[in-house]
Amino acid sequence: MALKRDLKLLLKPYYIINLLMSLGYLVAKKMPGVCNILFSSAKPVCELDSRETEILFFLAVVVMIRSRKTGSVTMLNYLTSSFVYTKIANLILWFYSDVRMGLVYGVLFVLLGLLVPEPTYSGPDKVTYFRTASGLEDEINNDKRVVWLIAFYTAWNPSCVNFAPVFSQLSADYDLDNLKFGKIDIGRYPEAAVKYHINDSSLSKQLPTIILFKDGKEAVRRPVVDSKGKLIKFFFTEDNIKAAFDLNNLYKECKSNPLKKKKISPVAEDHIKKD
Repeated sequence: MALKRDLKLLLKPYYIINLLMSLGYLVAKKMPGVCNILFSSAKPVCELDSRETEILFFLAVVVMIRSRKTGSVTMLNYLTSSFVYTKIANLILWFYSDVRMGLVYGVLFVLLGLLVPEPTYSGPDKVTYFRTASGLEDEINNDKRVVWLIAFYTAWNPSCVNFAPVFSQLSADYDLDNLKFGKIDIGRYPEAAVKYHINDSSLSKQLPTIILFKDGKEAVRRPVVDSKGKLIKFFFTEDNIKAAFDLNNLYKECKSNPLKKKKISPVAEDHIKKD
């Protein structure tokens, strides 16, 4: 299901244009006819020289390292996290080949970045957004029969940005009266980070943090710290979230035990009717 959604998104202009921009130099350099026109003075023609090979090799290393650090395990996340580096590498290669072509590519780089932004999630969303740590705590304790899955995130962290559509999709698939999804931006509301022991610094490896609250108390958290105080890395994919928080069984349990409306005393009922 996730693969089908990714393939559909690949047809959007953002991904098509960025793929062309990322592969532009290599395709132009290797395509017969085109390379003879654009690189007629190069020796050998239509072949990468040692410097170009070094740049592309360095690019591959950087992309792998950065993608691993940001937890880019899906096809789209991997592509998105690599686009900036591949386009910068292409910019260097075009300048290395011809300053004029480098300038043209640079202008296209900037214009396309402004005119064709990355598509955002536009599907169903059943997420409650909290603005204070006390508001979150009050809601969790308001009715302890309700299970809450809360995402602690920041707007500037790439892993949080990549995870946002996954969390929205899960909320749409699993939301019930007694199984709720919530988010709080700990970049804007740092008191929540302090209360729930989450490091919100720019070097933090705890972003995002997902906590499952049952009976008003924390039951499961990802990522989690082991017995030696070391943070265990967690990849925030849809399947990993389902497995870590046992969402399928949790959904069945909550659905088989729906919330029962609290009985209203006759006196209270009479007051409601009068109002």
